[in-house]
Amino acid sequence: MIPTIQINNLNQMQGPTDEVERHFLFVGQATKNNGKLLSLNTQSKLDELLGVEDSPLKANLLAAMQNAGQNWSAHAHVLALGEEWTEAVLAAQRTASFEAVVLLEPVTTAEQINAAQALRNQLIATWGRWQFMMLAVNGIVADGVDAQDWPAYEATMATLANGIAADGVMLVPQLHGNNAGVLAGRLCNRAVSVADTPMRVKTGALVALGPDPVDSTGAELSLATLQTLEAARLSVPWWFPDYDGVYWADGNMLDVEGGDYQVVENRRVTDKIARKLRIRAISRIGDRQLNSTPASVAAAKLFFMRDLRAMSKSVTIAGMTFPGEIMPPDDGDIAIEWLSKYEVAIYTLAQPYDCPKKIGINIILDLSNPGDSQ
Repeated sequence: MIPTIQINNLNQMQGPTDEVERHFLFVGQATKNNGKLLSLNTQSKLDELLGVEDSPLKANLLAAMQNAGQNWSAHAHVLALGEEWTEAVLAAQRTASFEAVVLLEPVTTAEQINAAQALRNQLIATWGRWQFMMLAVNGIVADGVDAQDWPAYEATMATLANGIAADGVMLVPQLHGNNAGVLAGRLCNRAVSVADTPMRVKTGALVALGPDPVDSTGAELSLATLQTLEAARLSVPWWFPDYDGVYWADGNMLDVEGGDYQVVENRRVTDKIARKLRIRAISRIGDRQLNSTPASVAAAKLFFMRDLRAMSKSVTIAGMTFPGEIMPPDDGDIAIEWLSKYEVAIYTLAQPYDCPKKIGINIILDLSNPGDSQ
């Protein structure tokens, strides 16, 4: 036997994974680069890429850029004449990955909304990519043969969303012409995490929201109308009397009543966990280091919990705590069960932080006489 030395570099999968979050795909029409997928960031010149003429795609991309702020990036697919938006989204997957798809061609039927949910499911099944769908719907028509008043518009929107179960889809009425872009940018703002609601006032007011809409009678948009639209599960802006600025209400998803994914922040957090744990699971395929022995199960729990711990990291400075995306996981938040000699099931528990969306203040009047205590 000859003397032999062999040295192997073992990859323990301890490195980072690419961030998909906050990178959205916008789909719509413009007058230039039809049929092309465009890479965009804050340095992009939209007039050169999409034409100098006004278009919903350009207006909403500009609003997204302005509301997202620093380090914003996105892709935009300019639809060619007769091109199906679902086919455009599928084709774009060969170039990049996205957290969400923003369709700027307004949907008008339940079939189109259900097609968006089906597309989300197809992206998960085909590529293992979790992407939620932001669908623009028409704003109010103030003049012409199709002119509406606010009650008629409310009824149309409520009918559109009624009875649909689509936990990966949100509807955004283009009341100001660029609402979908404004909301997309707000969700991509790096001053907050994917676990933050777009309702968060501390994030600041909306930027560059389009002109205030009026109906066929000249009546302005009211909080009462926004409340009706929000109750119908549409995602709408909001403002507070005697408080400057326009903000946002909930980021509603079309999940069923009582579902876990009725708001966008819950959808975003679990989608992020799914992306992270999928990569970890792939790296353990065929690896006998993951087996049913107690030591291996304990090690595997630590391995699969690593991303949950990273997402839960909080920072405290000057007495103020900035919470992570989820609560710190406990030892029992990962469970591993061997279904057979060759199949293992892993269960993960992620708990979001509490968040005040309704605040009640109770005032008590003290009319006691200070002299009574003497």
